[in-house]
Amino acid sequence: MWRKAVAAAVLALTVGYFYHTDPELPERLLQYVSQSSPSPEGTPSTPTIEQTISSAWEALISAPARQWSRVAVGVNACVDVVVSGVGLLQALAVDPGQGADHEVLHSKEDLKEAFVYYMEKGAAAERFFSDGEAFQRIARAAAEYPGAQLYVGGNAALIGQKLATYPQLMVLLCGPVGPKLHEMLDDQIVVPPESLQETDEFHLILEYKAGEQWGPTRAPQANRFIFSHDIANGEMNTLETFVASLEEFQPDLVVLSGLHMMEGQGRDLWEERLKEAVVAISDIRNEVPIHLELASMTDKDYMNRIMQEQVIPMVNSIGLNEQELLFLSQAGAGPHAELVSWDGVPDVGRVSDILLWVMEQHGRTNPEFEADLTRIHFHTLAYHILVTVDGYWGNQVAAVAAGARVAGSQACGLESIDATKVALRAPRDFHSSHSEPREHLSLNPAMPVTIYHRGNVTFYLTPVLVCKQPLRTVGLGDAISAEGLLYSEILQQHEQQQ
Repeated sequence: MWRKAVAAAVLALTVGYFYHTDPELPERLLQYVSQSSPSPEGTPSTPTIEQTISSAWEALISAPARQWSRVAVGVNACVDVVVSGVGLLQALAVDPGQGADHEVLHSKEDLKEAFVYYMEKGAAAERFFSDGEAFQRIARAAAEYPGAQLYVGGNAALIGQKLATYPQLMVLLCGPVGPKLHEMLDDQIVVPPESLQETDEFHLILEYKAGEQWGPTRAPQANRFIFSHDIANGEMNTLETFVASLEEFQPDLVVLSGLHMMEGQGRDLWEERLKEAVVAISDIRNEVPIHLELASMTDKDYMNRIMQEQVIPMVNSIGLNEQELLFLSQAGAGPHAELVSWDGVPDVGRVSDILLWVMEQHGRTNPEFEADLTRIHFHTLAYHILVTVDGYWGNQVAAVAAGARVAGSQACGLESIDATKVALRAPRDFHSSHSEPREHLSLNPAMPVTIYHRGNVTFYLTPVLVCKQPLRTVGLGDAISAEGLLYSEILQQHEQQQ
């Protein structure tokens, strides 16, 4: 016994001596011992839950039996210019001063005042710049500013870029495409000559950091101020060109976006233009499925017009996030419309209630209904749900898993999921509805797509492995929808009727 005590004392003295000469030695010894020591009975270390889910996705994600070969995408496209807000305004020889909000920007002075107003609050905002010539001068200065980053922008262009990463796919993109955007687009993307413009539509994104100071103004948190002079996208000017180009291109899938841009043009314009848009969309051949990508809107009348007699019943599939889903319900007095906003991770039961309501009110849950909507791809930070009317779509387990996989990898700027850089934030237990009768469900990491049914509507839910330190989240929703569509298969008519 005394020998063990002496040995322990000598070891303690030795470690103590080396600690004073090399303080990091004990930690290095610990790492060496832990790395070199075999697991009990030679078994490998237990994989993390993130590793288990990621590996399970790889087994689940397989290509559909019938893949798309030609996809047409339209109609909003632009160049996003991300630049230091303070730096750009200084380069424009604008002095700091008092902030003031402006609904529309008419000059550099208006821009400065609005930027300062929102920088002081640390709040995001987006404004229209009315003077086209002045805006182009500012846009050129922004694009040439040191450190400025130029990206493909606009939902349609972003979806087109994602689809074009698959070499077997031919992609047609129609939208206001200027020289810079054309240069940035993937070589695989076909742009109709009629939609090419002499100048680009720029969206300027003026960023500021937390604590950044300009004159008397100090930003309490990091955020961005966005402005543009974007009439072509705002009026969906290329929609008719898009529809006309489909006859020659002969796509087997059409992806439509940009309706949200019209909302900012005022009621007089959107009322008339929406009618024209509906006529144009109705000219697309019935046998070609249409996916509509929604985006943020604030006008309930406009949303109702899109949702009811106008656009949503005419498309086969829609993609949207949690804010857009709740706004649909608020605009149409649907389930949980009393919620002002989601509190943290949106409750799965409430989300499922609204998705079912959209499908039953505006979809083809009954074969006798005239509506064509049979698929909704919902995405939020922590999880995704794909909802389909039975008999219309195939391979949806793979589709929802593929959408979640790209959310985790693209946010981290990686080609594939790195399980050490992502975290599971989805609920482990949830319900199929917020009200009775409801089914209690649990997430199984080894089989991470949970399937549940409500009538003849099937729900496919999978968690997202959320990137811990995201590099860029702009366009993530567009990538998710594109990936989900790539793995989706619309069933042939005779299969639907069986």
